[in-house]
Amino acid sequence: MLTRADALNDAHARPAPVGAGIVVEEVTKHYGRRKALDDVSLAVPQGSVLALLGPNGAGKTTLVRVLTTLIRPDRGRALVGGYDVVAEAAMVRRSIGLVGQHAAVDEYLTGRENLALVARLLRMGRAETRQQASAALETFGLTDVADAPAATYSGGLRRRLDIAVTLLAKPAVMFLDEPTTGLDPASRRDVWTLVERLVADGTTILLTTQYLEEADRLADTVAVIDHGRLIATGTPDELKARLGGDTVQIRLADAATPHEAAKTLHTTMAIDAVEHNDGTIEMRVPEGAALLPEALRQLDSHGFAVTAAEVRRPVLDDVFLALTGERPLSGTGHPDQAPDPRRWTHSHGARSH
Repeated sequence: MLTRADALNDAHARPAPVGAGIVVEEVTKHYGRRKALDDVSLAVPQGSVLALLGPNGAGKTTLVRVLTTLIRPDRGRALVGGYDVVAEAAMVRRSIGLVGQHAAVDEYLTGRENLALVARLLRMGRAETRQQASAALETFGLTDVADAPAATYSGGLRRRLDIAVTLLAKPAVMFLDEPTTGLDPASRRDVWTLVERLVADGTTILLTTQYLEEADRLADTVAVIDHGRLIATGTPDELKARLGGDTVQIRLADAATPHEAAKTLHTTMAIDAVEHNDGTIEMRVPEGAALLPEALRQLDSHGFAVTAAEVRRPVLDDVFLALTGERPLSGTGHPDQAPDPRRWTHSHGARSH
């Protein structure tokens, strides 16, 4: 009789798919009677970005904790950089970098000293430490503030230093947990540029974010998780296409006539429109820009005065709302509610511990 332990051992023995930076196969994790992860499977090809989206408490943080070896799954297997997170946890830690929601740099040390400290923890010699620190400062645009205490840095500069320190270990896979939370728009764009540079160099990245425009900009693949289950995966464009096209909204001069206007469009153009109490009608159509002029002509010819009209292409916010029934947050996210007493901290690779 095959026991659960035998099944797990067999899963751990299977070879990793070639070219996969992260592989998750039927991973389940319980906290008491609650399933934080429920049979989750996904894959992140090497040198690509997966954005993991979901409401607070959906399971995002639990999945990242599993993949970074902070907790063990109850069932299934996960591979990071080709290594099993349970059977080869030490090798996983040597292969990854983890950047948390808050910059984990020593504020009393300068940028150069922060880099030098981690370099020595990684057992680099003095000459290599100086060389690597100088190169990182230049690469991340920190040369001008290299000898100033990190406490004097702006949020964007601290985040740059945070990522620079993490990269000293040359991780094959990086986990970025809401890396731009609390940053101003300019600093956020700086971090986006850094992420794009990492991917161009072959780094695999799993990104959790509450900013859906961030996922739209950076992600090759988006995975949406809710109540511990993976409910959708695809490229940003594929997920947006599932919504059925553009949204066309037309505001009428007479707020009492949306029903008649919607019926006119249905009769003349075979379009179904949703009526709103504010005197607007809304339609979901494949090509909104092409349809709008004819819709306006039909309404005008039937005596309806239009005061405003717009065509809006779907964004990931719309996908998120349609899939989860919730609007994405624009502020700081919260980790999944889990009774794990350990604090989830920033990691610069196993050799730094």
